[in-house]
Amino acid sequence: MINVGIVGLGFMGMIHYLTYRKLPGVRVAAICEVNEKRLTGDWTDIKGNFGPAGEQMDLSGVATFTSIDQMLASTELDLVDVTLPPALHAEATITAFAAGRHVFCEKPMSLRLEECERMSAAARKADRRLYVGHVLPFFPEYAWAYDAIQSGRYGAVLGGAFRRVIADPAWLRNYWAADQVGGPLFDLHVHDAHFIRLAFGMPTEVASRGRMRHGLPEFWHSHFTFGDAGYLVEATSGVVNQQGRAFNHGFEIHFERATMLFEFAVIGGEGAYLCPPTVLLESGGVERPTLSGGDPMNAFEAELREVTDAVRNNRESAILGGPLAQDAVKLCEMQARSMAGSRPAGARG
Repeated sequence: MINVGIVGLGFMGMIHYLTYRKLPGVRVAAICEVNEKRLTGDWTDIKGNFGPAGEQMDLSGVATFTSIDQMLASTELDLVDVTLPPALHAEATITAFAAGRHVFCEKPMSLRLEECERMSAAARKADRRLYVGHVLPFFPEYAWAYDAIQSGRYGAVLGGAFRRVIADPAWLRNYWAADQVGGPLFDLHVHDAHFIRLAFGMPTEVASRGRMRHGLPEFWHSHFTFGDAGYLVEATSGVVNQQGRAFNHGFEIHFERATMLFEFAVIGGEGAYLCPPTVLLESGGVERPTLSGGDPMNAFEAELREVTDAVRNNRESAILGGPLAQDAVKLCEMQARSMAGSRPAGARG
C-alpha cells in the first residue's frame, strides 16, 4: 500500500485526493491544510475550471493536520503530495525530503531556478525521488503527439508551434504577483515549456517578444533555438482581457513525412475542437484519429498512476522527473529575460 499525505487542499489538492481514491493499492492517509473548515470535509467552497465541484467529503480514516511537521512526525507516509501555491513548493518539498519521504510537487516546480536547484539537491541528499506534476503529456492529444515523436512513425521531427491562451483569470488571487504565482508565464505557459523540453531537448537560446503587465509577461511569442539540432520551435501564450474565450490550446508539429494538427477552445462556456486531431500525410491524404480519454480527470489519473507506480518500484519518471521540470522553469526564466531586455536569452545568459 502506498500511503500519501496531501499538503494544501485547494482545487488541485481536491483533484489529487479524488484521483488517488481510484488507484488500487494507494490511499490518502493524511491531509495538511491551514483552513480548518476544509479539514472537517467541507469542500463546498473549492472551485476550478474543470472536474467536479467541491462538496461535503467523508474524511473518516484520514488523519488531518494544520502543520506539515506534525503530519510528517505523526504518520507513516511513502509519498508527500505538495499542492500548495507555487511560492511555497520549495519549503514544503525540502521539509518532506528531510523526513525521508518521496515528493510529488505540483507544477511549476518553483518560481525561481535557485529554489528548484535546492529542491533537487535535497532529493539527492535524502536519496528520495522528486516528481513534478506536469500533466500535459498525459492528455490524449499530447500523448498522441509525443508517441509520434518518440516512435518516428512519420520520420524525424522537424519542429512545431504551440499555443496556450486564456482569458484573464481575475478570480485568482495574487495571479500577477511575481513572488507568489508568477502570472501566465509560470502558471500557464510552463506546461508547453515542459512539453517542448520533453519532446525536443533543452533549447540553447530563446527570443521572446510580447506585452507586459505589472512587470510580468502578459501575452507573448517565443522562438526557441536548439543549436546543431536545427529544430524550428515556437510558442504563443498569455492572457487576453476578453472573457468570451476562457481557454485555448493546440499545436502544429512538423515531421519529415507528415504534419500533426490540433486545437481546442472554450468559447462562450462551451468546449469544442477548433481543429480535431489531424494528420496531413505526404501523400496528400488526411487522417483524423479518434482519441480516447478526453475527460481531464483521465489525464490526472494516468499522471498519478505513473507517480505511484514509480514510488512503488523506487524509480525515476521519464516524464515527471525533477530535471525536466527544473528545465521548464529555466525556459520560463529565459523568456522573461528576453522580453525584459528585448534580446535573445541563452541558457546561461
